[in-house]
Amino acid sequence: MRSGKIQKRTCIGCRKRDSPTRLLRMTVSEGFVLPDAARRAPGRGAHLHPVVGCLDLAERRKAFPRAFKVAGPLDVSLVREAVSSTQ
Repeated sequence: MRSGKIQKRTCIGCRKRDSPTRLLRMTVSEGFVLPDAARRAPGRGAHLHPVVGCLDLAERRKAFPRAFKVAGPLDVSLVREAVSSTQ
């Protein structure tokens, strides 16, 4: 990482940009959206504020398949558990 450069990521729920440390990174595997708290899992990642409101918005907008560039519905139950446990 370059010093002095502030990285920003966009929440797929509210669409606001924020620091990656304030967002929950997620990956997808076999139809399941997996929380990646360590931000080290391989593959395409998407970011979400760890609040239920942003998760609900992302589900309502069908943002998960778009963010991961996959067809069909994805199971977000593991992300919902992770978000619920942080509040």
